[in-house]
Amino acid sequence: MKTKKLIIFGDSAYAEIAYEYFMHDSDYEVVAFTVSKEYLKKDMLFGKPVVPFEDITELYPPQSYEMHIALVYNTLNRVRMHFYTAAKEKGYTLANYISSRAFVWHNVELGDNCFVFEDNTIQPFVKIGSNNVFWSGNHIGHHSVIGDHNFISSHVVVSGFCEIGNANFMGVNATMGNNIKLGNDCLIGSFVHIVKDVADGALIKGTPNQQDAATTYEKFKIK
Repeated sequence: MKTKKLIIFGDSAYAEIAYEYFMHDSDYEVVAFTVSKEYLKKDMLFGKPVVPFEDITELYPPQSYEMHIALVYNTLNRVRMHFYTAAKEKGYTLANYISSRAFVWHNVELGDNCFVFEDNTIQPFVKIGSNNVFWSGNHIGHHSVIGDHNFISSHVVVSGFCEIGNANFMGVNATMGNNIKLGNDCLIGSFVHIVKDVADGALIKGTPNQQDAATTYEKFKIK
C-alpha cells in the first residue's frame, strides 16, 4: 500500500524512469510532475498533471507532499543542484529511491534526493551525501565517503576507503583503486582507471588515460 505522495521534478526520459521505479518499487505514489514555467510543454504525463514549479506550493503544499528532483548531469550536475536547493527552500522533503534489488548495508549513511538503481552494491560504513544518482550495477567499497550532487553512471567501481567530493560525473566502467581521493567538479570518462588522487576540476578521458589540458570549469563555463 502506498503511504506517501510524491511530486517528480522533470518531464524528461529520466523523470519517466523515476516514475516507473517510484510507482512500482516504493511506498510513494506519484501524483504530479513539475517543471519551470518556461519549460512547460505538456499538461499531462502518465495521466498525472505537469504543473509549473513556480506554483507548486499552492497546488501541492510541502506539508502533504514530498518531491524528487529527477534531473541528470547537465553542466556537471549544476541544474540538478539548483532545483535541489530551490525545492528545499520551498520546504519540501526530498525523497530517496533505493531499489529493492540493490544491496545497501544497514549502516550506510545516505542523504536526501538520492536515486539508487538495481544491482548497486554499497558496502558497510559507506557515507553518502545528498542529491546523488547511482545508475545500475555499481560497486561502492567499504568505508568510502561520497559527497553531494554526484552522478555515478553504470558499472563503476569505487574501492575501499575512497573519497569522492561534490558534483562529479563518473562514466561507465570507471574504476578507483583503494584509498584514492577524487576532488570536486571532475568528469571521469568511460573505462578510466584512477590510481592516484585527482584534483578539483579534472577532465580525464581516453585509453590510456589522459587528463585534458582544459579544466571542467573552462569546458562547462561554471564557477
